[in-house]
Amino acid sequence: MTTQPTFLPGTELTADEARRIVLAAQSLLGAPDRRAGVPGVLRSLGAVQLDTISTLARSHELVPYARLGPVGRPAVEAAYWRGDTAFEYWSHAACVLPMSTWPDFAFRRRHHRERGHLWGHQVTPEAYANVLNRLRAEGPLTATGLGGAKNRGEWWDWSETKVAAERALAFGDVVCVRREGWKRVYDLPERVIPAALLAEEPDDAECVRRLVALAGRQLGVATRADLMDQYRLTRAQVDAALPDSGLVPVTVAGWGERAAKEGTWADPAALAAAPRGRHRTTLLSPFDALVWDRPRTARVFGGFEHRLEAYVPAAKRVHGYFVMPLLAGGRLIGRVDPAREGRTLVARRLSFEAGPKVTERALTAMADALREAATWVGCENIRIEHLTHETTRAPLNALLTT
Repeated sequence: MTTQPTFLPGTELTADEARRIVLAAQSLLGAPDRRAGVPGVLRSLGAVQLDTISTLARSHELVPYARLGPVGRPAVEAAYWRGDTAFEYWSHAACVLPMSTWPDFAFRRRHHRERGHLWGHQVTPEAYANVLNRLRAEGPLTATGLGGAKNRGEWWDWSETKVAAERALAFGDVVCVRREGWKRVYDLPERVIPAALLAEEPDDAECVRRLVALAGRQLGVATRADLMDQYRLTRAQVDAALPDSGLVPVTVAGWGERAAKEGTWADPAALAAAPRGRHRTTLLSPFDALVWDRPRTARVFGGFEHRLEAYVPAAKRVHGYFVMPLLAGGRLIGRVDPAREGRTLVARRLSFEAGPKVTERALTAMADALREAATWVGCENIRIEHLTHETTRAPLNALLTT
């Protein structure tokens, strides 16, 4: 017996229906697939963004934590950098990507090669050849092992060797499938990419078609702009790929005129049955795929304005340095700027979207999320510093001490 779709393509979804589809697509609604573990999270999301900032943990650790709960660092490291399950490349940003998607980025590797440089950095042919020759002769190496990652200036003052290694990564002449500490280990693709994937070289149109289809599945419901942002594709690329992507057009009430004008598409599998299951209560990395696209976050979550303020001068920050949204009941209901001081998790700034009229359920969700995060990172105590509304301090502290 064939199950009839819950939603028909071309019909209108409510904002709540679309939001639940989005949460399900992001593995934040329903029971987590613990057997698949961190590799399963990576395959489901398609990309996990990397960033150097570490407060509770680095962002690439926070992403599986948000979906699976407390997960050990060894499990995360093995899923990303064991050498045969994932590789690093430029997609939404600098990301860890499932190994299976190596062929899908052939168009981007060709683009970088045709462009001939990376971010304006110049490098001599001799320096480039030296990196490849060293890797062939000596095996995988970090930039330090190749001769040094930077000059004597700031961290971004890369040495010519580092520039050459990163250019080779962009071109596909080298690949990163492991790290030592926080250092990329560069290797030759033929040594680590499965031969069948390495031999597959789809043309530009096929690469983009695959990525648009993947983006639709990872997002659940998406506007044209959302599809563009997921893998940083151009409007022309998305428009050309949409007819053969398998995605179906829908409309979402409440998503505004811009979404209606751009057009909205959904993964047909996501429309086959109404999403069901338990909502995850968790703090999200600001680089989590659920919230990394700021306009989409505001549209899906009823105007929630999310902004990373780490690079904003301290005096001008509104919510803090590394603001983590609180997800509870399928909505973004608060924010925390966390830090660690020994065995104490410190909420340097904390706020609720509802202001001083916060519900007991929201207070409980915040307390639960803080306790789980504290336990995960080995903290025994929780201290709240600045609260946007002081009237929430006493009930929140009471919940944290029970």
